Amino acid sequence: MTQSLVISIDAMGGDHGPSVVIPAVARALAEAPTQVCFLLHGDEALLAPRVAQHAGAAGRVIIRHAEKVIGMDEKPAQALRRGKGSSMWNAVESVRAGEAAAAVSAGNTGALMAISKLILRMSADLERPALVVGVPTPRGTTTFLDVGANVDCDAERLVEFAIMGEAYHRAAYGKARPTVALLNVGSEEMKGHQEVREANRVLREGGFELDYRGFVEGDDITRGGIDVVVTDGFTGNVALKAMEGVGRFVVGELRGALSSGPLALAGALLARSALGRFREKMNPPPAAPLLGLNGLVLKVHGGATGRDFAQALRVAVDLAQSGFAGEIERNMRRLPAALAETGPTAADGAH
Repeated sequence: MTQSLVISIDAMGGDHGPSVVIPAVARALAEAPTQVCFLLHGDEALLAPRVAQHAGAAGRVIIRHAEKVIGMDEKPAQALRRGKGSSMWNAVESVRAGEAAAAVSAGNTGALMAISKLILRMSADLERPALVVGVPTPRGTTTFLDVGANVDCDAERLVEFAIMGEAYHRAAYGKARPTVALLNVGSEEMKGHQEVREANRVLREGGFELDYRGFVEGDDITRGGIDVVVTDGFTGNVALKAMEGVGRFVVGELRGALSSGPLALAGALLARSALGRFREKMNPPPAAPLLGLNGLVLKVHGGATGRDFAQALRVAVDLAQSGFAGEIERNMRRLPAALAETGPTAADGAH
């Protein structure tokens, strides 16, 4: 491959596999710069005929045969034992080998995280990667993390997430100085459990190059007043699924109301373009990068459509061309000293 930017893809992952991945690749190729190409990992007998149907793929798509596929229901430990040689494993391995700038998969989340951590290792003494998503707001997008990779988080992990999320938001959305906050049950500093209060103190006193704003509450995620909202993976995953559920409910109710009679249908036709924009904004984020690895890996949701997967590929290209990983490492070098410098932990217990 002579192109300067290669994106490696687990072409067998997700609920739909090649039937979604290949059209998404064709769509992404039509929009991406000519130096971008894609390395597909999977069953060559399934992939080659589908790729051949797209004239634009010639010379910009290469298929690497993989014998195995990681199941969506496999446990991470099982995926690590039998994963070598699978489409997911090989997609991540291409990043480690320097063949690709990023890996993209819609496969099993736990398996992808475990395989990525084993192959790429963590950067800057980080312990585990974090999953990050972009949540639509009236003012743009809120970067929200962690949304499921780390169920239990101490104060140090939350500070790491703040550092990673801030650098990611700058790279993904072009804001020079993103604002950062911790998700809590209230905005007052005495509220919340010990770990979130300790993280708040470290972020305030640690000398990080962050525009840190303290605590925010759940409704601030979608309000758009803060660029980066940080929490543990348990809370983040519950909040994200709740938002997605509300979004589906609103869209369903709106669809029902607009098809309730002739006048409603006429109104829907007149507002068709506006309704299309509304539906697009309510869609769940197409991809969640795994932050903190020595390499770029993006997790696409398992039920992604071709349009979703193509958007995820565009995100992968944009992030691969940015320098956000270096920014994370610079702030992470400050973390041990910041933890040592902060004073005694506040009294235990939530208020």
